[in-house]
Amino acid sequence: MFTNLSDKLDKAFHVLKGHGKITEINVAETLKEVRRALLDADVNFKIAKEFTNRVKEKALGQNVLTTLNPGQLLVKIVKDELTELMGGETVGINLGGSPTVILMSGLQGSGKTTFSGKLANYLKKKKAKQVLLVGCDVYRPAAINQLQVVGEQIGVEVYAEPDNKNPVEIAQNAIKHAKANGKNVVIIDTAGRLAVDEEMMTEISNIHKAVQPQETLFVVDSMTGQDAVNTAKAFNDILNFEGVILTKLDGDTRGGAALSIKSVVDKPIKFIGTGEKMEAIDVFHPDRMADRILGMGDVVSLVERAQEQYDEEEARKIQKKIAKNQFGFDDFLKQIQQIKKMGNMKDLVGMIPGVGKAMKDVDIDDDAFKGIESIIYSMTPAERSKPAIINASRKKRIAKGSGTSVQEVNQLMKQFNQMSKMMKMMQGGGGKRMMQMMKGMGR
Repeated sequence: MFTNLSDKLDKAFHVLKGHGKITEINVAETLKEVRRALLDADVNFKIAKEFTNRVKEKALGQNVLTTLNPGQLLVKIVKDELTELMGGETVGINLGGSPTVILMSGLQGSGKTTFSGKLANYLKKKKAKQVLLVGCDVYRPAAINQLQVVGEQIGVEVYAEPDNKNPVEIAQNAIKHAKANGKNVVIIDTAGRLAVDEEMMTEISNIHKAVQPQETLFVVDSMTGQDAVNTAKAFNDILNFEGVILTKLDGDTRGGAALSIKSVVDKPIKFIGTGEKMEAIDVFHPDRMADRILGMGDVVSLVERAQEQYDEEEARKIQKKIAKNQFGFDDFLKQIQQIKKMGNMKDLVGMIPGVGKAMKDVDIDDDAFKGIESIIYSMTPAERSKPAIINASRKKRIAKGSGTSVQEVNQLMKQFNQMSKMMKMMQGGGGKRMMQMMKGMGR
């Protein structure tokens, strides 16, 4: 996420290294590189120029603090300006109305249908909402099927009328169905096109007028850069939407859409999509994203994800097992599942300050625990509950069954024994500390 932009900004700040104070000359030189980095990230030229002008004005207007060097001061100013550029504050979703109606808009291929599912899953699990997904794409044959597959995957009902070609009618009928069946959120997935056209705009405008949604969200593929911003403006002129969803931020995105869209349409980015899984959705925090762009990590988001997966009851059970020397590989597997639910491994590593930059060229497989899991699944229930019984002949069988070597089985056994001893020594910390250690083992 934003790797190229982060690298180029880092190089820009190197210009100030070794300077004892900020001057008009060294600031101009640095900001020339910053502007070039923004343009390479597909940020609109006018926005990039205004951004660097604001940074220059603030940099030259400040006295350098004794605890900061000029480079650090300029990074701080750039961070604050990036935060403002992306919206300044976190803006939540409006869940008023009975039911809340959320209208999804965007071009075909932007990830609208998938994100409708992610949002439904988020509202169901984190906001305890009864959600109804509605298929209003009457043109793309696979659209309703795709939505039904997504709905089944997350356990959310999908309302569709396959033989009805009137999306306004379908949306109105869906809201009646929601009221009659105790659904308090309705998410309407509309049709997209390959480009903005009058017919599509008229149709979505008619749906908007008919259902009067509490939230109209524009879904945009962040990898399309400046084109995404121009499309957002066209949709906003018709719909006056409440917020933006940025999808595919886990790819090799240049970041121009994330940095420019608020300035152009004056609407906040509300959510981002960070992967393929239904859980890969994050509330957008401009300040945290600015930290990540500047290579400072995002510890707050990392901790929040860990807390979401932390099960106090499970932690108590594990502590009891550790105290009685009964901690086994089944318990170990449960901890792996918790970590995997936190998100893709490269994204998690990128949230650790300083580590993301160091690991940028390292390929961290999303299946980092696959080898460990295959070894454990090749054990018998008795071996998993009592690892001490695993002797040389059992190790050979486990290695063969998991497609690994005896050395790899030995390595896992050694790591497991070391962790078990450490867990016994620090009884008070239980599951939270185990998760920290497990992260290291998965690399």
